[in-house]
Amino acid sequence: MLKREIASSIYRVVDDPDFDFAAVTITQVRVNSDLRSARVFLSIRGDESVRGKLLKQIRGHRRDFQEAVGKNVVLKYNPLLKFELDGSVEQGDNVLKLISELDGQFPPDPEDSPDL
Repeated sequence: MLKREIASSIYRVVDDPDFDFAAVTITQVRVNSDLRSARVFLSIRGDESVRGKLLKQIRGHRRDFQEAVGKNVVLKYNPLLKFELDGSVEQGDNVLKLISELDGQFPPDPEDSPDL
């Protein structure tokens, strides 16, 4: 519920004209067992400077995100949100790129082709 609410709140909360909404994805939200804090993991496309800039903008609106969560999600406590970068998507993209490069280096094996 938190992931969905935070993701939909980005468009309402962040009002910076130079913010690239298409570059940001909420990958997961981990809530502590006491429900008092939550870590929000973000995947941000772009180089390090772009990631840092967008993450700083999101962190600047942390209270607004917490307010939106408090209004729209019924929980025992309104968790303190902490935004962190998640590099798993970029790592996955890098692995797929490497596989693609390796696939282009080796000719197909004739034994693997279907008989016609």
